[in-house]
Amino acid sequence: LNSDLPFLSGNPNVEVTEGIIHLFKENQMTSLEENVLRSEMLCMLAVPATMSCNDLIQFAAPYSPNIEHIKIIRDSTPNEYMVLIKFKDQTCSDEFFKLYNGRTYHSLEDKICHLVYVSLVETMTSTEGASFPIPGLTELPNCPVCLERMDESVEGILTILCNHTFHINCLTQWGDSSCPVCRYCQSPEVETESICFECDDQNDLWICMICGNIGCGRYSAGHAYSHFQSTEHAYAMKLDNNRVWDYTGDNYVHRLVQNKSDGKPVAISNNDADDEDKRDSLALEFTYLLTQQLESQRRYYESKILSLEGETAKKLSLREEEVQLLKKSMSVLQQEHTSTVQQRQNLENKSLSIGNKLKKLAKELDEEKEMNKCMRDNQAQLMERLQSSDENWKKKEKEHLQKINDLQDQLRDVMFYLDAQKKVSQSPAEAQKDIQDGNISVGAAGCSATSASNPSHARKSRKKRK
Repeated sequence: LNSDLPFLSGNPNVEVTEGIIHLFKENQMTSLEENVLRSEMLCMLAVPATMSCNDLIQFAAPYSPNIEHIKIIRDSTPNEYMVLIKFKDQTCSDEFFKLYNGRTYHSLEDKICHLVYVSLVETMTSTEGASFPIPGLTELPNCPVCLERMDESVEGILTILCNHTFHINCLTQWGDSSCPVCRYCQSPEVETESICFECDDQNDLWICMICGNIGCGRYSAGHAYSHFQSTEHAYAMKLDNNRVWDYTGDNYVHRLVQNKSDGKPVAISNNDADDEDKRDSLALEFTYLLTQQLESQRRYYESKILSLEGETAKKLSLREEEVQLLKKSMSVLQQEHTSTVQQRQNLENKSLSIGNKLKKLAKELDEEKEMNKCMRDNQAQLMERLQSSDENWKKKEKEHLQKINDLQDQLRDVMFYLDAQKKVSQSPAEAQKDIQDGNISVGAAGCSATSASNPSHARKSRKKRK
């Protein structure tokens, strides 16, 4: 919110007052403590235009004895106005601020009362400088309702938008929404924004006098003239100056009293007979225009009905074709649904059989795993037994080899012995005798070696020598 607010007030046809409201605003929020200096004047911002002066007085009625002056002002914002309220002292303004700031104007509306402190109000009227007041004197104005002097110290005063001032109680008794003096509206009227129904343009707008259609003029998109071509509604009124245009005659027809020959305005005489004739002619002309427009309306709506019937018949045929297509597609979908249900049942059966097989295979797998475990245990036992058997076999093989070697040595000794006996037996008797009586000496080393290498042979030789 800016610290300065421009405003205006007054009747535009008489006098306009422009000014600036300086708000009591600093870089931080205004403190509401008792020892802080503020202002006795408050400004009520953004008051909706639907709220009249009587509604405003009723809204602030609990504090009306403490109010010195109420002034209604406005700015360029549409559908809103502002209210300046001056209280008798700062305590009343503080209580009013605490009670009404942020409060809704009515329980059924969502508009909220926004209050700010005002430090200064500067104004300048359009006729300022025409006359000057007498220095040191103040003239008290009269209330236009009760004709009594208005003193702020005695009773509250209300200044409405046209700058006319009244007692608050006197204006409350006035039932009209306009000013009792100049009939100017006490609060800003609600402005309605008109736009073209086709292109949403807000400039150069024309409203049809027959059906109320709003369209833009020929210098814009020309939707008002397009409406005349499609509906034959000949009369349209311009919204900014309320002048009526006749598309058939291609001229303005906002003047009711016109000459039929040249279309110029006709002066009204004071002759009663002439007035009666004029009224009769105007009534006949109005009746003719009304009949003509009603006939054009009848033709227009009949054509619209025919076109709507044709469009409806086309749409109905299209809908019937769509229904037939939907029926065919529905039958196809039903067949597909039946086949899908059958396939689903088959798949469920297959799934059940596969599930049973899977359970059976899982059971067999468990059995095979158990059997494999037993076989592995048996294999481990057999491997242990095989290792022990190999060790025993190697041990026995070693013993057998030792025995075989001993037996071979013994066999060699026996064969040597037998061969020696055979040779001795075949030798002559003398040789046999010499052999028996003789001694064979063998070297010590050789004997020790022979005896060491073949102890059994050494033993046999000793026996033989004996």
